[in-house]
Amino acid sequence: MTEVRTQPPSPRERRISGRIGAIAESATLKVDAKAKALKAEGRPVIGFGAGEPDFATPGYIVEAAVDACRDPRNHRYTPAGGLPELKQAIVDKTRRDSGLEVTAAQVVVTNGGKQAIYEAFATMLDPGDEVIVPAPYWTTYPEAIQLAGGVAVPVPADETQQYKVTPAQLEAARTERTKVLLFVSPSNPTGAVYTADEIRAIGQWADDHGLWVLTDEIYEHLVYDGVETGSLPVLCPSLAVQTVVVNGVAKTYAMTGWRVGWMIAPKDLAAAATNLQSHATSNVANVSQRAAIAALTGDLSAVAEMKAAFDRRRRTIVSMLNEIEGFYCPMPEGAFYAYPSVKGLLGRSYNGRIIDSSADLAEYILEQVEVAVVPGEAFGTPGYLRLSYALGDDDLVEGITRLQKLFA
Repeated sequence: MTEVRTQPPSPRERRISGRIGAIAESATLKVDAKAKALKAEGRPVIGFGAGEPDFATPGYIVEAAVDACRDPRNHRYTPAGGLPELKQAIVDKTRRDSGLEVTAAQVVVTNGGKQAIYEAFATMLDPGDEVIVPAPYWTTYPEAIQLAGGVAVPVPADETQQYKVTPAQLEAARTERTKVLLFVSPSNPTGAVYTADEIRAIGQWADDHGLWVLTDEIYEHLVYDGVETGSLPVLCPSLAVQTVVVNGVAKTYAMTGWRVGWMIAPKDLAAAATNLQSHATSNVANVSQRAAIAALTGDLSAVAEMKAAFDRRRRTIVSMLNEIEGFYCPMPEGAFYAYPSVKGLLGRSYNGRIIDSSADLAEYILEQVEVAVVPGEAFGTPGYLRLSYALGDDDLVEGITRLQKLFA
């Protein structure tokens, strides 16, 4: 007979802390891992899950890393907050690309953008502080907020709004506990890009209420159709003293595996984040930092070539998705993601199986035609799918063709 527990588990029995046990697995990485595992078994899976360019890192960046490997300076510990040369390169790059003037003392070099996001929230939030998070949102944001003791407050925007929130929606979500607004443009997962006027309006709202802003600019170079946009602290200069900018080399230079990101923050917050990093990871790998210097100080010709390919794939995937009955996909204006609504497919029966949710639909698609997509549940908005078009042209067309045949 099974014993019925009447008391909570003892400290010895609680093997995993509640804080860590509550973290959700990254849905995008989970889908990508499953697709790669199936491919390793010899199955012809096409993965639209990971936000990872299919291009190799440009050769001049790789050569800089090879040279760095041979330099004994890079075989030792270096400052926890980043190599001085890389900090200066980030200062110069930020001025060049967005017009934002910062100093090296405001820069913290991190192990990818994820660490920058976590450290930013960890230094800004006390337990119970609220962060307004426009949805659909990237899966890591709420988890980083929760780890820092904060509370994520989602504010949804659907396809009728081009997935962009308004100041009125933000105001409706604001409470006396609101401390931070998360702002992302271009967006992962939707590809939405806020115009300069929209950014100014949101920035003014945040400034009026004395809020901090964390703005993630990792996709800044991937904006299409000539959309007039910009960096929030540049368009709203009075807000710069309470803004943290997160960025990195991963998406722009096809360097996802090199793990170099950064945060730009007021000096006191940057110093606090550096102190945290000194106990967590110390410095980012020096070879990767040297490669990042080469990336940021080189020209943007390789970036332009990749962007042209993404633009071509963007038009192809949206056109093909919108040919499928039950799909509706707005044209993304940035990043490399399509985010179609699939609400028109839900509640239907396929091969004797009722599809009740976008999570069910993603599972059904993988089972039936071996195409991996990420369901909208992962991004806080059920009823949608995210498809990265940062994969080869042939695989993209083949994958969407399989979907067209499945739902014909």
